[in-house]
Amino acid sequence: MIKVFIGGSRHISRLTVPVLERLRTIMEKELPVIVGDANGADKAVQQYFFSKGYQKVEVFCSGSVCRNNIGHWNTRNIDTTTRDKGRAFYTAKDRAMALEATYGFMVWDGKSPGTLLNVLRLLRQGKKVVVYLTTERRFAELRSPDQWDVFIAPYGAEFRSEMEQRIDLEERKDRTLKQTVLLPMMSK
Repeated sequence: MIKVFIGGSRHISRLTVPVLERLRTIMEKELPVIVGDANGADKAVQQYFFSKGYQKVEVFCSGSVCRNNIGHWNTRNIDTTTRDKGRAFYTAKDRAMALEATYGFMVWDGKSPGTLLNVLRLLRQGKKVVVYLTTERRFAELRSPDQWDVFIAPYGAEFRSEMEQRIDLEERKDRTLKQTVLLPMMSK
């Protein structure tokens, strides 16, 4: 079953007509949606679905309290290894949504590293991602990690390198955490 991870930049508070049309298509197909609880695009998507009475929405939150759940939908609270509400805290829910989703739809302002990291997470898992680039008013469909280089090229080698380093560091931390948790269990 298809489950769509919808996300986007915190600096985007209004959704454009092309984005709304894609959201309407998701509703017409009655696809389950997972969305974060951040201000910006997450909140705008929630507001739109709520205004349309769409119920197939689940809100993912890091920690025990959601920042936004406009439609009072089911929530998935993702436990984190840190209580400091910085990037690592909120990244936990993004990783969980990328794992659970079968498809991604991101609304990107051309700047937000978090949104771009979600694109890369999904691609590395072999999942298709549609990105709406607000600055260019166009969609980009990415079907494989091979398309990442072409997609990110206009933003410069330094930006691309930074994104790839951040996700590589995240993946190493995940592996270390899994080993730390699993090794004591395995020795019992």
